[in-house]
Amino acid sequence: MTDLSGEHRPVIVIGGGQAGLSMSRCLGKRGIDHLVLERATAADSWKSYRWDTFCLVTPNWQCNLPDFPYAGDDPHGFMVRSQIVDYLEAYRAFVDPPLVEGVEVTSLTRDMRGTFRLVTTAGECTADQVVVATGGYHTPITPPMSEPLPPSITQVQSQDYRSGAQLPDGEVLVVGSGQSGAQIAEDLHLEGRAVHLVVGDAPRVARFYRGRDVTDWLDEMGYYDMPVTQHPRREAVRAQANHYVTGRDGGRDIDLRAHARDGMRLYGIMTDHRDGVLHFKPSLTASLDHADEVSESIKDTIDGHIAEQGVDAPVEDRYTPVWRPSDEVTELRLSDTGITSVVWCIGFRQDFRWIDVPVFSGRGVPSHSRGTTSTPGLYFLGLPWQWTWGSGRLSGVGADAEHLAERIRSQRGLTATGPRGDVCNVLALGS
Repeated sequence: MTDLSGEHRPVIVIGGGQAGLSMSRCLGKRGIDHLVLERATAADSWKSYRWDTFCLVTPNWQCNLPDFPYAGDDPHGFMVRSQIVDYLEAYRAFVDPPLVEGVEVTSLTRDMRGTFRLVTTAGECTADQVVVATGGYHTPITPPMSEPLPPSITQVQSQDYRSGAQLPDGEVLVVGSGQSGAQIAEDLHLEGRAVHLVVGDAPRVARFYRGRDVTDWLDEMGYYDMPVTQHPRREAVRAQANHYVTGRDGGRDIDLRAHARDGMRLYGIMTDHRDGVLHFKPSLTASLDHADEVSESIKDTIDGHIAEQGVDAPVEDRYTPVWRPSDEVTELRLSDTGITSVVWCIGFRQDFRWIDVPVFSGRGVPSHSRGTTSTPGLYFLGLPWQWTWGSGRLSGVGADAEHLAERIRSQRGLTATGPRGDVCNVLALGS
């Protein structure tokens, strides 16, 4: 059994997912002694908290961890869960990090001398500098309601959903229409289940437009390199819901209107449950229209780029809604339906209560500049829009890790000796 009691390292990285592994690679290349602590196993969230048909919504070419870009034969395809795990396991072998698995950090403090103290399930250890690489999605959200749902209804959070087979027979209520909610609702719909979907304010995006994947256009236009300081919404974009789309079956739009036309029942935002009745805002029409407007505005931007650059691209008709609500359902009595289960897909809260260092806003989120906090030696990595759109993803976390590694090296005057700065290889993965 691992015993970290009395252990001290110049740098300790907390978290062994893509962020933690990327950080380890960047520190190792610079010859910086460090330790990576992971409460479960490396890349555990991809192994344990994704449904059976899960796949990336971004193309494979965006998988670009430090010194380990995707090099398979399907760069414009979308890796399924098992392939993502294979990619990360191969990256772990490539990095060969000083990783200790099965150790949870339960408390992080900083003493008067500036040393960080970590209480872990394997004893107390210390570090000169700490990188918190646990991501930004920690605690699933369930909305407050006047009354709990009946005990006869099975309730599952999105991170625990696998497939319709785990749910009892009957109709399913999916609450939330962000990336997870829209994809899970579609997954159940394609299985032939009767689905009720509570639609929120998440925007959507087309998968393909004018002959290319929309992500290819956005990359060419520099969107993925845009720092949060230049985004029109600035730091507010960090709380924005992700656009729903899918990479399933080679990639396609998720058209909730088409699903409604084919039998899925849609509702506005759910506000309460009282006396066996679910209550909804009359917001469905506005939500669907808003999602379409966002998608079409992205196409407008692409059209402008094509015209400005003189790109030879086929002309494509714009989206025409295939279904509109005939009325707004504001109440639904559960006893009048066949609903036997609910899948909650309304997002996650960040939970850093175990960190007792004054670097948080009033909402409990880290205050930082590209991961660097006001407390010398404490950093965050892998947060949504930490610096760019890709910061919390496989595409951009590496650039942030490189940035922090340089900050860490300069913080203590460390020099790059490069025992791990070997010639870089890439993974050849097929899809």
